[in-house]
Amino acid sequence: MTTYDYIIVGAGASGLMLADALGRDVFFSKKSILLLEKDNKQKNDRTWCFWETGEGSFNSVLHKSWNRIFFAGEVYSEQLNLSPYAYKMVRGEDFYDTYLKRLKTYPNISFALGTVTDIQNKNALVQITTATTIYHAKKVFNSVFDYKKLLEQKKYPVLQQHFLGWFIKTEHPLFDVDQATFMDFSIPQKGNTRFMYVLPTSTTEALIEYTLFSKEVLSVAAYEEGLKTYIKDHLGCENYVITNHEKGNIPMSCFNFNAYNSPNILHIGISGGWAKPSSGYTFMHSYKKVQQLIPFLKKDLPLDRFNKKNRFWFYDLLLLDILDKENSKGRLIFEQLFKNQRPQNIFKFLDEETSFWEDLQIIAACPKKEFISALLRRIFKI
Repeated sequence: MTTYDYIIVGAGASGLMLADALGRDVFFSKKSILLLEKDNKQKNDRTWCFWETGEGSFNSVLHKSWNRIFFAGEVYSEQLNLSPYAYKMVRGEDFYDTYLKRLKTYPNISFALGTVTDIQNKNALVQITTATTIYHAKKVFNSVFDYKKLLEQKKYPVLQQHFLGWFIKTEHPLFDVDQATFMDFSIPQKGNTRFMYVLPTSTTEALIEYTLFSKEVLSVAAYEEGLKTYIKDHLGCENYVITNHEKGNIPMSCFNFNAYNSPNILHIGISGGWAKPSSGYTFMHSYKKVQQLIPFLKKDLPLDRFNKKNRFWFYDLLLLDILDKENSKGRLIFEQLFKNQRPQNIFKFLDEETSFWEDLQIIAACPKKEFISALLRRIFKI
């Protein structure tokens, strides 16, 4: 079979979430669905973190959660209680295993291995070409991201959230298993926005991640040197083993990703702009987008009518404008934000669930000069 009602390209977080949502909904039980992926998804290739209240939808695949976080800036640092929120971690291998097993229980969903080389609209159908097979579908959901297209446009700034993380195991107990280091900006900024994550999974094990919001990525050696220095100087640890590592890069841009969609092709996940531009958080944002997409599909509307801008898009744009012009301002912005606002309010704002009055309180907690200047530049093109 090479012709389907729906084809989902890519079995990452957004592709698997969408396939599962379609499989669970009886409305789509007569739809033939193919999940097309280049890899067998049996590696722990990434870790996703997010916050939410209560058990949520991913309790069965959670690896760890924390009720407290630590934030550190240049002059302000604090341990913060998150209740009623929790900060949560999902490992890639657990997520893939659980969701792929679940998809096997849906008789109308198939899985195929193949590297997609081309996707084109062909009259009423979309044609997908791999090295060995040509597929056709009425609707295609593509999660394959192409950085080149994003960099070709100049209307909106493009930053990268890029990172290298080490999973380490220490000889002696070192970590507080109930507290995650959310952002530690006390490290040298070197003209960028740089911080560390520390996500303990036991008293002797943690994921430590060196993260930047900047235009250019670092060499592997530069990430590694930053991690070594932090573990030694900030954590006071010299004896440890690296049990695994992960590397990632998430685009941060308010570019109109819908420009690449068509009535029968929708880009999803990072490829569809589902990463929160101001923070890079993608996992929970993708989940929420899928929940919105399911009722949209039932209306059988053109797929390029799905994405819509809101006021949070403009807030994100102002932050990215600031970091594009002065990349080192990130530490100042986040430090003042966490100093002047409770983390619960910040999480609610980043989840785009605040009222306009609450938005103003969050914005007032940030450096005013930088945001007013960014606003004026956008309005008057100065």
